[in-house]
Amino acid sequence: MHADIVFTNGEVVTVDKNDSIVEAVAIKDNIILAVGKNDEVEGYIGVGTKVIDLEGKSLLPGFIDAHMHLTIYGTNLLGISCASPDIQSLEDLFSEMKKRARTTPKGEWIRVTSFNENAMEEKRFPTIQELDAISTEHPIVIIRVCNHTSIANNKALELAGITRETENPTGGEIERDSSGDATGKMIENAHMQLFTVADYSAEEIEKGLQLASQIFVESGITSVHDAGSYGWGPDNLHLIKKGIDSGDIKNRVYTLIGSLTDSEAFVRHMIDEGVVTGDGDEWFKIGPAKLFTDGSSTGPTLATREPYDSDPTDTGILYYDQDRMNEILGEAHSKGYQITAHAQGDRAIEMVLNCIEHALEQHPRADHRHRIEHAGIASPDLQERMKNLGVIVIPNPAFIYVNGDSYLEYYGDRVDVMYPANDYLQKGIPFAFASDTPVVEHNPLLGIHAAVNRRTVSGQDGGVKQRITVREAIKAYTFMGAYASFDEQIKGSIEVGKLADLVLLNDSILSVDPDKIKDLSVVMTIIDGKVQYEKPLSHAK
Repeated sequence: MHADIVFTNGEVVTVDKNDSIVEAVAIKDNIILAVGKNDEVEGYIGVGTKVIDLEGKSLLPGFIDAHMHLTIYGTNLLGISCASPDIQSLEDLFSEMKKRARTTPKGEWIRVTSFNENAMEEKRFPTIQELDAISTEHPIVIIRVCNHTSIANNKALELAGITRETENPTGGEIERDSSGDATGKMIENAHMQLFTVADYSAEEIEKGLQLASQIFVESGITSVHDAGSYGWGPDNLHLIKKGIDSGDIKNRVYTLIGSLTDSEAFVRHMIDEGVVTGDGDEWFKIGPAKLFTDGSSTGPTLATREPYDSDPTDTGILYYDQDRMNEILGEAHSKGYQITAHAQGDRAIEMVLNCIEHALEQHPRADHRHRIEHAGIASPDLQERMKNLGVIVIPNPAFIYVNGDSYLEYYGDRVDVMYPANDYLQKGIPFAFASDTPVVEHNPLLGIHAAVNRRTVSGQDGGVKQRITVREAIKAYTFMGAYASFDEQIKGSIEVGKLADLVLLNDSILSVDPDKIKDLSVVMTIIDGKVQYEKPLSHAK
């Protein structure tokens, strides 16, 4: 049997059970046909075989991002992004917003994404008066980079029905001034609920999904675990499935049953419909039922057992009490769901572990693979419980690089147990890496870099005892992502019979200076045996 594509002379990081490094790989149709030394694979070369000499470059399993927001990232591309180098101050931002107001029909939304007050020259949020000065005829919302806080103008608050008499939702706050008027700042669940009116149209979402998918492909991401978006969850699932069927979405999707607007209603709807974890196929599959437990690590609004180092009066925000969480996720577990929750602070992580323990006591199940998303401050006692309960953790290594300076201010020495990959390895706790994009950059190479170096963007120590090796970080971004979605038998490593999802880098990731890992780039991405992205390779023949 002749292969469609054969790679030779490479550094093939297989991530198999022996952690093998080989030279060559052959693929046929959408399956890996052979793996081994050059001479072991040469027999699969035929007249029509494309042979690619890797010249020592790294060939890896396709990256699997185990927690990202596919729809939110895509729709963010349609608005004004504060990630643009042209926006360094509020004045820069206001100038862009005024331009957008002149070209946007009256009554339509002006949305700003990736806002970080600490990155602005003024080091503050805009005021509602400043937003009203831009337009009173357009609803305006500026979304903080964490996607847990926003600030809106009066037109947006009017559309959302928010008045002086509106009470704070559970797990959220409508910030008010000394006279009781809303300042426009919406925190946690108040922000989430604003998006019952501020969400994007189906057409906008479809366009955003297509744009996002192509960007992820170019970064070597072949599979994503979509962690939810704003709006009604089933509608978002439908649009993702539609995009996959049409070919607009090229990545495989494992979809968490969670919504930023109303996770509880989404989970309830899916249970009532009889849908359960594992339904679907290798392209689109139903994942765990998900709730939000607490807030953002950079808000900071995560729920801690001890006050923040930066504010001795603050221990964050919780969305649920223990009984309610047990009830919702416990029922999902009893119906066969994998269950998970967003939990950043140690107080929130403890609640999720209590919930999982209670669910397993009521309805024991082997190999449940229940998860915790993020698990930001994972203290040693919580790690022991994770191990004993068989929980899979989904940490975000790039958070240390991007947000670590803030973490040191907010949480002090607790940064040593934030996203603690080495502790997990030493204790045998399974974990899969994720970006949480658009919260931080989606690039898996940045995540690997951060996990290996554990330094902040300014060069500070971000808990160096949690450093892991390059190979361990690659496994967390490939095989363990497959394991977290019950897919380790079909993807996540380069082995005969597995799906041909591969990524080729521009150099050897195992020999490059660890400080330069983030500077590596993807030159080819293969999904289902097809080249979906390729930079010109002079040595291809």
